[in-house]
Amino acid sequence: MIFMYIRCHRRLTRVLCETGQVETERAADVLRGAGHVAVLTGAGISTDSGIPDFRGPQGVWTKNPAAERTSTLSHYLHEPEVRRLAWQQRVASPAWTAKPNPGHAALVDLERQGRLVALVTQNIDELHQRAGSDPALVVELHGTMRRVVCWSCGADGPMEPVLDRVRAGDPDPHCLACGGILKSATISFGQGLDPLTIERAEEAAVKCDVFLAVGSSLGVYPAAGLVPLAREAGAGIVIVNGEPTPFDPIASAVVRGSISEVLPLLVAPA
Repeated sequence: MIFMYIRCHRRLTRVLCETGQVETERAADVLRGAGHVAVLTGAGISTDSGIPDFRGPQGVWTKNPAAERTSTLSHYLHEPEVRRLAWQQRVASPAWTAKPNPGHAALVDLERQGRLVALVTQNIDELHQRAGSDPALVVELHGTMRRVVCWSCGADGPMEPVLDRVRAGDPDPHCLACGGILKSATISFGQGLDPLTIERAEEAAVKCDVFLAVGSSLGVYPAAGLVPLAREAGAGIVIVNGEPTPFDPIASAVVRGSISEVLPLLVAPA
């Protein structure tokens, strides 16, 4: 056990030097002392799997602001050209071939240690489940891109058959049951989140010892509001992100660096 700790400590020190982040050890210490950890993940945890984020320096919306219209409900429902663009983006998404990375695997390890109380995610790629996270612990705030729903009759099903229709030449596939508009089972701007899903996330935030926010800009609510909620309930806050967030000042530790490299070390048992 002592040898394992020394080896882990040496690896941690190496990454600390490489990333230049003096708070890496502090973050690891905060997490080692926690018996109940709630995690919030954002797009940044999937970038090492080849899925670009949205607001980062190389983000989808940063490089092409017009693409944000496809994620706005009013534009999607009322502008056929926006829907056609959205379907082309879905077909071409790198998420279909993406594989979980060590960041995802680290959270599976945290679960196996018996310390993970909930894995709240803003992501729609289901890479957490594909990495081995228990679906019962995953709280998908923004839904999933792997299913489709009819805006008119509510019929839902897997996404792949609808993508096959797009590949076959249908630029804007409609519901086969009622002819209504089809949409991925995700939450768009202007669309309300499921109240029960929010309740599960908030319950996890107020009951944890440490709230770990990974790869999220913490600029979108209600997800961002989980951080101060957990802090007010007495939890330590650890933020791992490539860019500054609005809640860095209230965090117990803030770590910059590659999530795939840093996160496995932060959750490693003592």
